[in-house]
Order: sequence, then C-alpha cells, then structure tokens
Amino acid sequence: MMLLKHTILSLGTIFLLSACNSKKSKTSEKSDGDSDNYQLVWSDEFDYTGLPDSTKWMYDTEGNSEGWGNNEAQYYTKAKKENAWVQDGVLNIIALKEQCEGKDYTSARLNSKANWLYGKIEVNAKLPKGRGTWSAIWMMPKDWSFKDGDWPNIGEIDIMEHVGHNLGAIHASAHSTDYQWQKGTQQTDTIMISDVADKFHSYIWEWTPEVMRAYVDDQLYFEYKNEGLGESKWPYIKPFYLILNVAVGGAWGSVEGIDAEAFPQTMQVDYVRIFQKR
Repeated sequence: MMLLKHTILSLGTIFLLSACNSKKSKTSEKSDGDSDNYQLVWSDEFDYTGLPDSTKWMYDTEGNSEGWGNNEAQYYTKAKKENAWVQDGVLNIIALKEQCEGKDYTSARLNSKANWLYGKIEVNAKLPKGRGTWSAIWMMPKDWSFKDGDWPNIGEIDIMEHVGHNLGAIHASAHSTDYQWQKGTQQTDTIMISDVADKFHSYIWEWTPEVMRAYVDDQLYFEYKNEGLGESKWPYIKPFYLILNVAVGGAWGSVEGIDAEAFPQTMQVDYVRIFQKR
C-alpha cells in the first residue's frame, strides 16, 4: 500500500450501500491460473457469512498509534463486524466515520496468514471512491511487521493502490532500497479503469525470479525485470504475505482532503486466489 510511501519510515447493513449487482459469477468465471502451468495453491472464495476466516486472515493494528508512519486518519479495528464482514459471497472492508482511540475513522487491515515465494496473485474487487480513501492490495515480507521498520530495504509489492481523489487511476509499484518513492525511482505504472467503484475487476500480480507484472483483468500495464544487480534493487527473493486494507487520509490519500460526507466507503472482495507453477 505504500504504507510508508510518503515518509521516511515508510489498509450489519452499512456495506450494502455499495451493492454488488455487478459481481462476477464464481462458477462461470472461475480462474485456473490461465496458462504457464499455474495451479491454485490457496484461496478464499468468501462463501460463508461472518467475520473473515480466522484460519486464513489476521487483523493488523500494530501501527495505529503512529498513524502507520503516514499520518493516516483511521484506526484499524480487530474482529469488528462493522469494519470487516463476509456476506453474500463477498468480503466487505468498510471505512466508517466514527471516533475511536483518538482517530476520526475506523477501518480494517487484513493480512494473510500464509505467504508465498513467486506465483500469480489474483484479487477480484470493487473499490471505494470517496475523496480521502486509500484502498490497497499489496504484499510485505514474511514475518515483517510495522515496528520492524527497515523500509524500503526489505521490499514492498503493491498489486493495486487507488486513492479516491483520482477515481479510476490504478497504481502498481515495487519498492526497494534503490527504487523507492523518496528518490523518485520507484518501479511503477498506472492504468485508468473508469468503473472501479461500480464493477468488480481482477487485480493480478505475476511474480517470477526474472520479472514482475501487473494486470487489471487481462490488461498488462506494469512490468519490472530483475536486472541481476542484487537485493538493493530486487529484494523479492523471499516469501511475502498479502494485505487488504482501506486507509483514510495519509500523505497520499488526503492530498485533496477528506470528504467526511462520503463515508461509509467499502472495498468489496469477491475472491482471493494464489497460483504457483507446478
């Protein structure tokens, strides 16, 4: 999410407001990883009702008191159904306008308990659109947590970032010691998808020892090749876990302020699928 992107140190009826009429059919649209001998190794189809599956997801609250190093306005909660709830085959991550622990908003940040080295990560989602929202689908190294620091040396993979004040601009990025925001050298690109808040799209990251690529649905828009120049440029040689979150504000999310009247705002996730080569 570039949780640390802009700093030196450096995601029950409310959710029905963003109804999922355009939700894909999981039966007819079920992915098999496409080609290149990929096979499904982990998934959450959200085919249950209740809190996110505790065998697959954990709540990350560690950076709340520090604003996640980014002056973010939300307090990430733990096991609070108003902020993270599964219903009708969809995970809803909901940012609410409410006071909590000195913050003006609440939301949820979910980390996968599993982690992977290489593969194809596919997350089918519909994004929030309110000014001040900062939704993200991203990855950090196994066992890393906010208080460990050492960003960006450890590496960061941003599969999808979207800020509400720039509706439809989808960003993919990779951060490392040499390629990072502070130096203006991050590996990154953007694609415009006008209906991100109205329809579900698949946000896909393909990761091999040689290259990383980002797609929206079948559209390739970002590619970063391993130059073979060491970990300062390519620290992606270890397992990473997946993060889903909706932040509010922060140095990027609040560039044009926060529209308090736009909340609640929801990121809906139809499925998460991880593929690896046979």
